[in-house]
Amino acid sequence: MIRTRDALLLLSALSVGCSPPEGGAAPDVTGPGVEPPPAQVDPPNVVVILTDDQGFGDLGCYGHPSIRTPHVDRLAAEGARFTSFYAGSPVCSPSRVALLTGCYPKRVGMQDHVVKPASVYGLHPQEVTLAEVLKEVGYATGMVGKWHLGHRLGLLPLDQGFDTWFGVPYSNDMSRAHRSEGDPYAFHLPLIRDREVVEWEPDQRQLTRRYTEAAVEFIDAHHGERFFLYLAHSMPHTPLVASEDFAGRSAAGLYGDVIEELDWSTGEVVDALERHGILDETLVLFLSDNGPNVKRAGQGGSAGDLRGGKGMDTEGGHRVPAVLRFPALVPAATVSDELLTAMDVLPTVASLAGTELPPRELDGHDVRAQWSGKTGPERPYLYYGRRGGLQGIRRGSWKLSLLDGALYDLDADPGEDRDLAREQTAIAEELGALARELDAGIEGAKRPVKVVNGELFDPVEAR
Repeated sequence: MIRTRDALLLLSALSVGCSPPEGGAAPDVTGPGVEPPPAQVDPPNVVVILTDDQGFGDLGCYGHPSIRTPHVDRLAAEGARFTSFYAGSPVCSPSRVALLTGCYPKRVGMQDHVVKPASVYGLHPQEVTLAEVLKEVGYATGMVGKWHLGHRLGLLPLDQGFDTWFGVPYSNDMSRAHRSEGDPYAFHLPLIRDREVVEWEPDQRQLTRRYTEAAVEFIDAHHGERFFLYLAHSMPHTPLVASEDFAGRSAAGLYGDVIEELDWSTGEVVDALERHGILDETLVLFLSDNGPNVKRAGQGGSAGDLRGGKGMDTEGGHRVPAVLRFPALVPAATVSDELLTAMDVLPTVASLAGTELPPRELDGHDVRAQWSGKTGPERPYLYYGRRGGLQGIRRGSWKLSLLDGALYDLDADPGEDRDLAREQTAIAEELGALARELDAGIEGAKRPVKVVNGELFDPVEAR
């Protein structure tokens, strides 16, 4: 297990946000018992593969007994598998905000559940995304798949630093084909290229394949330059569907079919990188946006030994599978239990790309050292619920739920079965006070969303 509990590092836990100093340089994360980050490596290409509602236990390398995921397992064998990686939110729009901005969703005003087809707000264009950070230093930037951060005119991926986009604006169940008559969210689902709707109600059985083809096309077009590819799959969000090539193949049923097709997709992306001789020059990160949909019997995945799933403050809602391959930084077969978050991706990739952090307050950290399997400073993680309320905090192995006051030692009890609050009252009180203090700081510095009346398409007319 890779973790430090040096008491001298406690001070670093008192700041979730890491306001960059003048010039946007990354904060110093060295200290007693903490290994310095590795030396600067050549700026990599960056590929982030995000699945939707995939559980912590839904990959072979995370112990699933019957779902076959050889391509993601290969990434883990040749890189790192993280066992305490947190999404930023237990639901998809807020979690995607955390990944792309390096901030808790509450800090950017995007904490209130998910963007609906009738919503007129989205991530503010003044926020700086990972795509914009990399575009600033010459990267080609492409997105494929589900956006879900606002679909009105001015709120699309091309307004947030991406050069190209092929995908859908929100979840695949927000569709006339998968909603009952009279449902207020039963709008048609558009497939969009850049800013134009190219198809209404695409055959969802083909989405994973079509996304994969578009991702490979992007790599083929930009393999001679630095690029950032964000491949955000619609699956395994319900409704679950698999293509004819994968339907009925998995021993784990339809859900397994869907995951195995996503694994195939990952293999196609890796094969494209290998074909162009740039796999080792590319940072490939595979992760999920939140935990599995455990409320839909037979349609959701597994959180493994963790409790709960999507939308919950339990570990199964927030802790997600995350696999990273980048041999210049990450030794093969690394397994790390360091507390890491999706919010760390932006500042860490910015450091690897040799560029400055956005001149805005962030909550993520430069975790090059932890990604490479070294020990980093102890820091907390705040649990926010599906409606954006503060629900808990983790620091080190200790987790406090603010909903019921329960305290867990996650090292000994990852399934959150034994409440230690009465035995460890001082720790519970300290963590509760810290969580409220940190949340108050985020609330006080919260930035607005963007409300837009203009539309790329009219979802009312499209019904």
